[in-house]
Amino acid sequence: MKGLYRVERKEQLADKIYQMWIRAPHVAHHAQAGQFVMIRLDEKGERIPLTISATDGDSFRVIFMAVGKTTTHLAAFKAGDHVSDVAGPLGKPSDVKKYGTCVLVGGGVGSANLPIIARAAKALGNRVIGIIGARNASMVIVEDEMKNACDEFHLATDDGSKGFHGFAADVLKQVMAQEKVDAVWIIGPAIMMKVTAECTRAAGIKTFVSLNPIMVDGTGMCGSCRVTVGGETKFACVDGPEFDAHKVDFAALMQRLRIYTGEEKVSLERYQAKHACACGCDCGGEKHA
Repeated sequence: MKGLYRVERKEQLADKIYQMWIRAPHVAHHAQAGQFVMIRLDEKGERIPLTISATDGDSFRVIFMAVGKTTTHLAAFKAGDHVSDVAGPLGKPSDVKKYGTCVLVGGGVGSANLPIIARAAKALGNRVIGIIGARNASMVIVEDEMKNACDEFHLATDDGSKGFHGFAADVLKQVMAQEKVDAVWIIGPAIMMKVTAECTRAAGIKTFVSLNPIMVDGTGMCGSCRVTVGGETKFACVDGPEFDAHKVDFAALMQRLRIYTGEEKVSLERYQAKHACACGCDCGGEKHA
């Protein structure tokens, strides 16, 4: 049966990174910065969490990297295709209020979730500084959006091919040395958030991270997304996904993120084998029909 949620637009932003606009009025009309949706592509598929990175009328946008079976499958969707299920908006909104000077730091595909927070912070009268880090120039995303949403913007690449040669954490240290920072958001790979959060710990700057543990239902029922924050067990789907960065047990988080690595690899390989065409690409023969 055709799903209810139409893919309105889809675009590839970088290697394996895509943005997709999906029509879902109940999400688009109520979503706030920091919230996410649970998406199921078809009735036989798994549910995956994707952060809402923007809204426009009756549609919302997700930006994702095709790394596993389901995100690789989603990347094959085209405008006009339909997603079976969309539940959301879920999770608590970002703790955006009038702080003063806010710095938003993104790493890799996590940068996709910064513009919506930047706009919310700016609307409340904050001075907003954006920092995006990527492996190289070809992997930079949402640069123009961040420039438009922020009072000041910095870009860093690991190889120095664009912007500052180094890591986003290095740029954050420079910003902190130049002016008083009142709040920081960090979104990216777990190790990047862990390392970058240490930059603000000694200074006692309020720092938020958005956690991405494995989720099954997104409503607090399964417990698979449990994380340890301040020595207590929290569920990222209902207690987060945003938490105090200085209280998160990143070692436990990263260990949990690796639990199903083997199964995820097998699932992706089976999907690719099933949908590979004679020439060896993964279009399932559609490109050469």
